[in-house]
Amino acid sequence: MDISGVDSDGREFTSAEEMWKEEVGEGDEFKKSRWYSQGVGYWKSVEATVDGVLGGFQDAGNGNRLVALDCGAGIGRITKNLLIRYFDEVDVLEPVGHFLNAARVNLAPECSEARTVNFFGEPLQEFTPEQQRYNVIWIQWCIGHLSDDDFVAFFERAKAGLKPGGFIVLKENIARRGFVFDNNDKSITRSDLYFKQLFIKCGLHIYRMKDQTGFPDELFAVKMYALTYDLPDRSLKKQSPKPKRLIKPGIIR
Repeated sequence: MDISGVDSDGREFTSAEEMWKEEVGEGDEFKKSRWYSQGVGYWKSVEATVDGVLGGFQDAGNGNRLVALDCGAGIGRITKNLLIRYFDEVDVLEPVGHFLNAARVNLAPECSEARTVNFFGEPLQEFTPEQQRYNVIWIQWCIGHLSDDDFVAFFERAKAGLKPGGFIVLKENIARRGFVFDNNDKSITRSDLYFKQLFIKCGLHIYRMKDQTGFPDELFAVKMYALTYDLPDRSLKKQSPKPKRLIKPGIIR
């Protein structure tokens, strides 16, 4: 991908391919495994609290059941404050063990006969969703840990995991241009253009976009994408009859 960028130490890369070749190699399973182990290793050193997972910016398929997947769920903040309010069942996906344990504790009060939360300790690049299980797949502040190849591969698997009419919500930091590679947690912050080029590769269509507001100026801009595999004229907005239950995701900071 002909997009230039920098890493967290200020080093410049002429293209994303140059960065990925150096970091994960070409068919080099050792380097690729090291990339992901270092990324998970970084988060293992982070306190399992809201302030911890926000980097110190705490203030900044079962019949008609609605089911959501919370990817890279951390301590369960998005499930607790948003998803469990609108869905009958939420699958929490988180590879960092002590985050997942904290999520179990944090979400225990939310569980009931009517509201179910399931927990999966797997990394995003290895997770395969159950066929046609999810109405919504929610991905927030975690996709930057995936290489471009694993990004595309995950969304190919995610397509099979969506129910008819289902969609994906991606909320991520946005680089002003190109990309910014973080040497500490082995993640990449992509630009809006970078994301859109990857969406094309994945066969995804943008149903709606929204910029997050209210964050400190020193942080990256944040954008939300509602994505569908359907063509625009077949997207959720055009479907009929109207669903009995409307899903209106809010903004969780």
